[in-house]
Amino acid sequence: MYINMAKYARRLQRIGSSILVSLPKEWIKHNKLDKGNTVVIETGSDDAIVVYPSGTEQDESKEIVIQYPSKYAEAIVNEITGAYLLGYDIIKVNSRSQISYDDREIIKEIIGKMVGMEIVDEDIYKITAQFLLDAATLDPAKILYRMNSIISGMYKDTLASLTNKDPNLLRIIARRDDEVDRQYFLLVRLIRSAIMDPKLASKLDLVNIDILDYRIAANLFESAGDTIVDLAKAISSNQLKKYGELKNVGERIEILQDTAIRAFARKNRVDSIEAIKQYARFNDLLEITKQNAPVNILSIIYAMDNIARCWIDVVDLVKPVPSVL
Repeated sequence: MYINMAKYARRLQRIGSSILVSLPKEWIKHNKLDKGNTVVIETGSDDAIVVYPSGTEQDESKEIVIQYPSKYAEAIVNEITGAYLLGYDIIKVNSRSQISYDDREIIKEIIGKMVGMEIVDEDIYKITAQFLLDAATLDPAKILYRMNSIISGMYKDTLASLTNKDPNLLRIIARRDDEVDRQYFLLVRLIRSAIMDPKLASKLDLVNIDILDYRIAANLFESAGDTIVDLAKAISSNQLKKYGELKNVGERIEILQDTAIRAFARKNRVDSIEAIKQYARFNDLLEITKQNAPVNILSIIYAMDNIARCWIDVVDLVKPVPSVL
């Protein structure tokens, strides 16, 4: 991978009927190219062009070896997670001694939470996992929509529990949040891979601003899922019987979420401005509810406010014009 990110200015030259531009000397040297070699040129939707040395498809598997044991089990978990997010295709956990049963289960559990990563080899001294999906066939927008769909279902069920409490609610919601986390890890892995591999970014039709927006949005979606779990905890631990006002406030968040996601997906300023107006109305109602609320349900109100802030932060990625409000 060529890591020099310097910019170069080149003057176009006409030779015969062709327009030519010279390539940076450092890039030529790094890729061991010379006169007569072939390069591949791809054009992007943003009018950018990407040049690759011929034959460098970057489809070789990236492999990392993690040594066991670590002083803490969490260290192994963090190393495996980090390797996955950095785009390693093969992750090996090797040991000179037998891997303990408990640590083996921890390792296999964390691998099981990674979309596309499967254990392909295992014995008492090692565990090898491989990413079996083709990154070029993944769609960051679809992954984000999948996260949104799961989060939307989590929130609807949590809101319904205000009037129909389910003792198993917290466990159900937390389990679904695990799936949000799995999709989040997959999206972060894909985004990081696209940053490191311009050819992959080109295949995914992603420019730099798209990559940045998806990374920020993924984090906000993941935060929304975590906060819904907090909301479910707050509801489960509360014994109040009257939740009419709270449910009315909560329903406004559902509307805000739908508008925010539509605005982000379409990069639509009209929808983003409408979402900001919806948030303002939600915030006004929330302030009124706070004034009349018993102290013991403030945790519910606080969680709702944090969820709404996640969606309005998604809207900010569309950069609406403030003066229109």
